[in-house]
Amino acid sequence: MTPISIIIPCYNGAATLARALQSCRTQPEATQIVVVDDGSIDASADIVAECGRLDARVGLLRMPCNGGAARARNWGAMHASHDLVAFLDADDEYLPGALAAASAFLAQNPQEVSVRLDVEYADFPRELTAHPDFATHAATLSNTVPSGLFIRRAAYFALGGFPMDDAFRRIGGEDGAFSWALRDIFGNPRLSDAKRVRMHYHTGIHAERYFRVALGLQIPDPADVAEAFRVSKQFLDTARTGIAQLRAANLTAEATAS
Repeated sequence: MTPISIIIPCYNGAATLARALQSCRTQPEATQIVVVDDGSIDASADIVAECGRLDARVGLLRMPCNGGAARARNWGAMHASHDLVAFLDADDEYLPGALAAASAFLAQNPQEVSVRLDVEYADFPRELTAHPDFATHAATLSNTVPSGLFIRRAAYFALGGFPMDDAFRRIGGEDGAFSWALRDIFGNPRLSDAKRVRMHYHTGIHAERYFRVALGLQIPDPADVAEAFRVSKQFLDTARTGIAQLRAANLTAEATAS
């Protein structure tokens, strides 16, 4: 069994956090569960404290103020105790066997730095789910959803973590930018044989906007599209440069040692 550190960014997630935590606690591979309280003003921290009294694997980190999910994930990953890191949003949940499947894949494929799990989109509007192209776009979105990502910690930090540009806080898309860089540099395999992560619908969820745009039901602001592409490409270029420098340094070290 490969131990996994799970990072849960949480901002006012009291209504769903206990469900997310329980979905982690039932899986033996979850040997560290870190909730990063991103400036919540609800009972989120109290829920974590109570859960921590019942399960020593559960811990709490507090951000000094609300900084966004990307910043919270990055801060949590810095406190990860294990080489394999996963991210679960406070309103999502793992389905039974999720962590075992990810752990097994990476153990059997040591050349891979990450794996994605397929996502079930629960209670999304029927206007979306009944569309003939919904399944195609659902699979595409599963390639970017943070709750489906399992990644080796070294690779995560080599990429720079999730991008924290303010533009992403306004329009979303930091997970897409990270996935673009991950796919471009290392690959982005996904286990599509079963749904292993459940995303629950709620009003204002970014996934709904993605589906509406992808299905032609909503026209995005061209300025937002251009800005999202600009900051995503900037993140990709920075990640490419950083990885190239690391690889060059490693080759130099190997040549010197020989």
